[in-house]
Amino acid sequence: MDKWVCPVVTSHSPGNTDIAPGVPPVPQDLLDQCAREPIRIPGGIQPHGAVAVLRPDDLVVIQASANLGAILDRPVTFDGSQTLGDLVGPRTALENDVRLWAGGTDTAFLEQYQIDGRTFHVSGQRTSQGLILEFESFDEAERGRSASLYQLLRDFLDNSDGLKTVADLSAGVAAEVQTLTGFNRVLIYRFDEDWNGTVIAEKGDGTLPSYLDLRFPASDIPAQARELYRTNRLRLIPTATYTPAPLIPALCPTDGAPLDMSVVALRSVSPVHLEYMRNMGTAASLSISIVIDGRLWGLISCHHAQPRYVGPQIRAACDFLGRIVAQQIAARERAAEIDERLQLKNIETELVAHLARAPGFQAGLVDCASQWLALTNSPGAAVVTDGIVLAAGKAPPIDSILSLVEWLRTRNVDQIYATSTLSADWPPGKEIAGVASGVIAVPISRLHASFILWFRPEVVQTVRWGGDPRAAKATDTAGRLHPRLSFETWKQEVRERAQPWRSAELLSAADFRGAIINFVLQRAEERAQLTEELQRSNKELEAFSYSISHDLRAPFRHIAGYAELLGEEEPDLKALSRHYLDGIIAAALSAGELVDDLLHFSQLGRTSLKMTRIDMAKVMAEIRRSLAITEGQRPVEWEIGVLPPAWGDTTLVRQALFNLVDNALKYSRDATPPRIKVWGQDRPDEVLYCVEDNGVGFDMNYAGKLFQVFQRLHRQEDFEGTGIGLALTKRIIDRHGGTLEAKGAVGQGAAFSFTLPKRQTGGNRGHA
Repeated sequence: MDKWVCPVVTSHSPGNTDIAPGVPPVPQDLLDQCAREPIRIPGGIQPHGAVAVLRPDDLVVIQASANLGAILDRPVTFDGSQTLGDLVGPRTALENDVRLWAGGTDTAFLEQYQIDGRTFHVSGQRTSQGLILEFESFDEAERGRSASLYQLLRDFLDNSDGLKTVADLSAGVAAEVQTLTGFNRVLIYRFDEDWNGTVIAEKGDGTLPSYLDLRFPASDIPAQARELYRTNRLRLIPTATYTPAPLIPALCPTDGAPLDMSVVALRSVSPVHLEYMRNMGTAASLSISIVIDGRLWGLISCHHAQPRYVGPQIRAACDFLGRIVAQQIAARERAAEIDERLQLKNIETELVAHLARAPGFQAGLVDCASQWLALTNSPGAAVVTDGIVLAAGKAPPIDSILSLVEWLRTRNVDQIYATSTLSADWPPGKEIAGVASGVIAVPISRLHASFILWFRPEVVQTVRWGGDPRAAKATDTAGRLHPRLSFETWKQEVRERAQPWRSAELLSAADFRGAIINFVLQRAEERAQLTEELQRSNKELEAFSYSISHDLRAPFRHIAGYAELLGEEEPDLKALSRHYLDGIIAAALSAGELVDDLLHFSQLGRTSLKMTRIDMAKVMAEIRRSLAITEGQRPVEWEIGVLPPAWGDTTLVRQALFNLVDNALKYSRDATPPRIKVWGQDRPDEVLYCVEDNGVGFDMNYAGKLFQVFQRLHRQEDFEGTGIGLALTKRIIDRHGGTLEAKGAVGQGAAFSFTLPKRQTGGNRGHA
């Protein structure tokens, strides 16, 4: 490879993917040394050309390479007294053109000139430190190849239309560049998302070993070197054993700093890179960058076993070819992505249409599992809402999914989370790597841990590396960096890595998230409208029930009272008449009790809560005294545990507890003896109270009816009551922001428990 190399010091550890699959990260001190390597300011150039730095206003030579005089065959003073005219001849074409360029705005300059009968390739770059001119002798033998170069490029462009895939195009360009340059081996080297490189195409003559399909770690080309490849697209190294020509003076007179040679083609490369070339058995190299949308996609890398110089015209043709290939690769990748996007969008449209008809999008996703999975080409998926998991295909266990979702919640994922190596981000992911090494997660709620997820399993594969990175040397005794020595193929088994997500798949997941959020919002609006209508209806019903119950109280009392008076006035009534009269009194009293309960139930929605601290032990003692009057001498075994204080409306909370204890006594009357247990528990944010009995119990299949108005699980003939008590209790607890639960079994008693929130600092938890 034509690479500047940072050494890799590693141990074999399959599954680690910080640098590359299985290759541990480079130690930070070596990375720091790589970052400090002065590759932009080497202080010298490759000696097959020369450099002169000019002051823009008067074209005085303020700095030059030591070999400038030898290259131009003219004397150079290096004392800042020469101008460009003094160096190449006044009023020559070169001086005139450079003067015009110096006064303009163009950043670059490129042309061929005659100097003392010799042709030079002259290029220039405008920098803040001065105008940098590069001189390189032009081989006249190359001039005759111009026509053949044109024909070669035209033939390639004509033939490239038939190369439909990136792999075919890469193979074609490797062969074309090998023909153009005559190098022993030409490689097409592509970077992945982690900057590891893979040789995807190769053309060679057998002189050098094949590197096709081999992978090289990202540390072989550090970030600063990749940036130079991106901005300076072509680099020739005719020999790996050259001695650099230093700049004179060493510091640029413009600012007293080393000359920044990032844009200089002749810039000397790092000694580490030259050593790397020699270790690889490469005497000469040429690299052409493939840059797509401003990003370094890969390299066309040429190697030769012997020193080899390639002239400016061939290099220009290679540069042109590299730019054309970059455009064609970009076009093919975009076309492939557009086709896939259209396919996935059609699937999304079909799926969303089905969800619109489903009662809930979660169930709709499961019903259309094939389309759901196809949205991202995944074998498994899950949707998590309110702690409920619905999965399709090959998905992890529910507990693992919930743990993953909780971890995602802590990361504050806003739009999308995607990885092909979950265990690298989330260590517990190792346990589910077989089904979920790759994950896409999209949040569908800003308030709750609700996500739609897609899963991909690990793809166990054997990766072939271009040399064992563990064979690298770090630094010598003098502290100099050295590259690795070994380039023998090194095989490694990679685990915990799924097939990477393509851009179209990530966009598909993001688009679907938007559709689901719109769907959820629409349903929320519908529910809000329905809730508003229900609230209005409830208020009307409350007002109606309050009015009716209030107006009926007096008539029922009158009926019972008049019936009692009639019985007293007529002591000689027949037995049958007396039975009828007693029935009237009992019915009136029962109806009056029902009206009172209805009045209390309706009043709960009309009155505000008076929140205060409640001594629940005292309340329970009062309830026992009250019930003792009505229960008489019936034996009851009481077990009263610790009852922590509560925070709420004293009257209403007392009513709720009274109803539960009264129910317990009522439904355990036939037990021998009746046992009632009342206890409480202090929790961090709430207080729990429980009432247990050993009575008739109930079937849990009908537990949903317990707290509904007029719903009974036992015959009224067996147990008296209006059927409102538990509904009233639930409404009281709901008003306080608590919960009410019931558990029971037929013939084994029942347990009713309720919670009340604790008082919050700075305000009450009650609802006004």
